[in-house]
Amino acid sequence: MLLALDTATTTASLALYDLAADHLLLEMTWDARRRQTQDLLPTVQQALALVEATPQAITALAVTTGPGSFTGVRIGISTVKGIGLGLPAPPAVVGLPTLTVTAAPWLDAVAAVQPSPRVCACIQAGRGRYNWAWFAAGDRLARPAAGGHHVGIATAFAAALAEDDTQPIWLVGECGADLDAATAALPHVFRPDAVSTLRRASQLARLAALALAAGQVDSLTALQPLYLQNP
Repeated sequence: MLLALDTATTTASLALYDLAADHLLLEMTWDARRRQTQDLLPTVQQALALVEATPQAITALAVTTGPGSFTGVRIGISTVKGIGLGLPAPPAVVGLPTLTVTAAPWLDAVAAVQPSPRVCACIQAGRGRYNWAWFAAGDRLARPAAGGHHVGIATAFAAALAEDDTQPIWLVGECGADLDAATAALPHVFRPDAVSTLRRASQLARLAALALAAGQVDSLTALQPLYLQNP
C-alpha cells in the first residue's frame, strides 16, 4: 500500500493507494491553513483506521517536494522520512514537484483537444506572487527542476501567458482574483473552475504508482525540498 502526502500549501491532502490492484482506497483533503503539523499524523492514523490497515501495510511513500510554503514542504518531507524510517522494511519513495501534481489531471484531457493546448500549472506563493511551470500534453511524469519553474506577481505572470497567443493555454491551479483580472483580456487562456483544479493527493498517488512502475524511485536520504526562493 502507498501513502501519499501533500502539505506544500494551505490545502493539505493524503491518500492511500493499493498498488497491487491499482486502486485508490481513500483520500482526505482539507484546508489546513497553518495546522499541518497538528493535523497530519492524526489524519494518517484516521485514514489507516478507515481502511482497516496498520502502518506496517505501507510499502511505498509519495510526497510533494515543492515549490510551496517553506514550512509546508518541510512538514511533508520530514513526515515521509520519519514514517519511512519507522517501517519494518524500507519503503519505495517517490518525490514529485507540487506543480506536476497540479497539472496531472489535465494532461490527458488536453491531448484529445485540437489544437492541443499547453498546460500552465500555478500556485500562490504569498505576497502577491505566483509560482508556475509549463507542461506538455500527456507528459504526466515530468519533473521540472528549479530552472523550469517561474516566480512573479500576477501582472508578470499574465505577461508570460500573453507572450505566445498562437496556442491555447489551460491555466490550472491556485489562481487569485488578481490573476483572474490580469488574464481577463487573454482569449487564448482557458481557466477551469477552482474546484476542478484543486490539487489532490489521489493524483499524487496515481503519479507515484506510474513512477514506481517506470522504475523512477527516489530514496529517503536523497529526498530534498524544491525551493525557488530563500527562506
